[in-house]
Amino acid sequence: MRPPQGRRRATARPQKGHRTATPKGRAAAREPGTLLAAVPACAGPPGSGGGGEAFALSAGTPRPQGEIDSFTWAVYAEPPTLDYTAAFDYPQNTILSHVCESLMRWTPGLTLEPGLAEKATNPDPLTWVYDLRRGVRFHDGRTMTAEDVVFSLGRQRDPANAAWAQNFQNVADIRATGPLQVTVRLKKPDSQFPQYMATAAGVVASKAGVLAAGGDYGTSGGLACTGPFTLGDWQKGQSLELRRFDGYRGPRAKAGKVVFRFLTDPSARTNALLSGEADGGYLIPTESYGRLKDSGVGTLYFGEGLSTVNLGITTMDGPLGDVRVRRALSLALDRAGFVQAGLGGAGTATTSLTTRAAWAGASPAVREAAFAGLPPTARDIEKARALVEEAGATGRTLTVATSSIGQDVSLLATVVQAAGSEIGLKVELKSVAPNAFTALFTDPEAREGIDAFPLTYYDSVTDPLDLLTNFRTGAYLNFAGFSDRRYDALVEQATATYDKDRRLGIEAQLQKLTAEHLPWIPVAEWPTALFLNKRITGAPTTIAYMYYPWAADIGAAAAGAAP
Repeated sequence: MRPPQGRRRATARPQKGHRTATPKGRAAAREPGTLLAAVPACAGPPGSGGGGEAFALSAGTPRPQGEIDSFTWAVYAEPPTLDYTAAFDYPQNTILSHVCESLMRWTPGLTLEPGLAEKATNPDPLTWVYDLRRGVRFHDGRTMTAEDVVFSLGRQRDPANAAWAQNFQNVADIRATGPLQVTVRLKKPDSQFPQYMATAAGVVASKAGVLAAGGDYGTSGGLACTGPFTLGDWQKGQSLELRRFDGYRGPRAKAGKVVFRFLTDPSARTNALLSGEADGGYLIPTESYGRLKDSGVGTLYFGEGLSTVNLGITTMDGPLGDVRVRRALSLALDRAGFVQAGLGGAGTATTSLTTRAAWAGASPAVREAAFAGLPPTARDIEKARALVEEAGATGRTLTVATSSIGQDVSLLATVVQAAGSEIGLKVELKSVAPNAFTALFTDPEAREGIDAFPLTYYDSVTDPLDLLTNFRTGAYLNFAGFSDRRYDALVEQATATYDKDRRLGIEAQLQKLTAEHLPWIPVAEWPTALFLNKRITGAPTTIAYMYYPWAADIGAAAAGAAP
């Protein structure tokens, strides 16, 4: 799950847990590039070597043949709140994306397009101007104005209130410069800020509606937003209902109602999909891929997830403080075996912390620079053992956290333990309860006595810097306190660079430094998994579902089918 403050997107359960759109030319919304319409086999960095059976990445699912009265969706946890300022994890965003809209929008193809703002312009490096759509109605009946935008973004800037506060760190001022215009002034150029306006960071809610709800906002009543669905009945601990909003500005949702069922047990979630108790779901348990694929009751799809599975290093005080030991452990990992067993064969072994798709907007030369020279994914036990001996670490002990939260976590911990034993390290596994495992992302005390833990990260924008910025000095997810002056300088340079290809060129240098220093040890790329039964279709297959109103696209799979 995502940490509740600071940087997000690291999780214990990537598909994930944690498990992730830019403006083009400074005068308009830039796009990061369009992903391939379909990828016929394993996707991953060039020369990654695969690791598991081939799987297909689908660009989407078949178009619906008609409307449907309702459908039911399985989710692995109940959101503690639907306040957009706290929308930092899968359950919240999977639901919130239908009710609340942002200034910009992430598309199913993981590009940026206008959202509540019909235009975004960048007249100078320190200014972003958002011209709003006219006549947009909130669910409470009010009409959206610039004042609502200023209020909504202002709530995100409060570090005590917002999971997204760090994305506003370079914002100096947000003000209405017209009835339907908002101008954001920056302290310094920030290429990432406009991209995050397509996430929950850019949500706009009715100022009057939020103030009227007071402390209950996000937990009861409506959300005073503008999306294609409104918040309906919320049966705590069981389910949450969304109802079609007939006053929506865009295409009418194809379903009149969506019911999200909270099924925390992976087996119960799988059985619900097989029995028809739930019509579909994302975040499919990896151990259920085979059952669902062969069930005959529906289709299991894979799409771009912008997610990597890693071993997160939590301290530099133990054996892993020596980069030679980190390199040795990386060389000894059985990545292919983990992909097969831990990810159900749906994944790609990699030594890159970023996914290949995150570089979709780069020129061929920059993409080549980003991945050229990365270590091979194949094991080299002899070289790894020699590095451990050279570091004087033979026989030393390191502790890796594990948990029953999912087989991706428990099996990766086991793979690390096996690798360590082969190269002269003693790896002890510390079992952590599922509800406590997420504290490893947020609480330094929870990480005491632990050298590393399985960590999956997804990007919330299609830009490698989303992940790479985590290793600058003092960053929220820089658990081990990695610090390198050159790295910090490059992060600052990339952040300040609006030109996409120039920025990605700088990020390619950052990628090489992460491969050299290994602040986290990359293991595999992990796609998004989606299951739909034969009753419904139309959902996107990519991780865009985190910020795109995917349920509005779902309808009947067959013409004239029963509602």
